[in-house]
Parts: sequence; C-alpha cells; structure tokens
Amino acid sequence: MPLGIVSAGANRHDSPLLGPTLQATKDQVGALPDNVNVNLDRGYDSGKTRELLDEFGFTGEIARKGIPAPIQAGKRWVIERTHSWMNGYGKLRRCTERDGKAVDFYLYLAAALVTLRMLVRRATSLYRWDDRPTTRRLK
Repeated sequence: MPLGIVSAGANRHDSPLLGPTLQATKDQVGALPDNVNVNLDRGYDSGKTRELLDEFGFTGEIARKGIPAPIQAGKRWVIERTHSWMNGYGKLRRCTERDGKAVDFYLYLAAALVTLRMLVRRATSLYRWDDRPTTRRLK
C-alpha cells in the first residue's frame, strides 16, 4: 500500500527523492512505529542516504554495490510490485501533463485504485457468500 508519494520529472534518479518521500510518508500517515526499517536497492548505497535515514530515525537495509541483485532482493519485491501496479495505469506511463497538480492527481488516483484493489482482493478471500465469483481475478 503506498504510504507517501512524491512526483518528479522523467529520467531522474530516485535517490534525491528519498528525503521528500520519507517526509511525505510522515506527513500523510502521521505517527509511525518506533522501529521503521526501510529496504532500498543499491542505487541508494551512499553515506548521504544513511545520514538521511538516521535523521528520520529509521533503520535501513541497503543492497551493496557489486553484489548481484537477486541475492539481495529480500523484501524489496513488495515495493517493486506496487510500482509495477501503479505503472500499469497508462495515463501514468504516458503522462504528458505540464501542470504538477494534474500529475499528482493521477498519482494519487493510481495509489487509491491500487489500495482499493488490494482491499477487495483481501476481502474476497476472507468473506464468503453464496454467489461469490469462483475466479480470483478481479474484473
């Protein structure tokens, strides 16, 4: 479930957006648990990232440069899966809007749809009724 969203221009590296994303998470979610662990890929392997995590009071699992990615994948697949779901919306992939508010609207809409889809999928496996569809695929 997306907790904090920050929009940026195309072809930008993700690491400068880490600080604003963590701040957006704190602003949008409110009080976070005491022991927050952030899982990052090797693009974030720098002292600046570690200082930023310390500043927020978070611990981090950062993949090391020079070691193949599948060995270090760990819990990152959840984040990558969520990014894949959000990129599944064509308007986000081909967003040509110049107004930042319009881009943010599409990002928040995609996050809401991803969250709603996850809640519906979770509910279909937990709650049973007689005329429930037999397929797991949501239509």
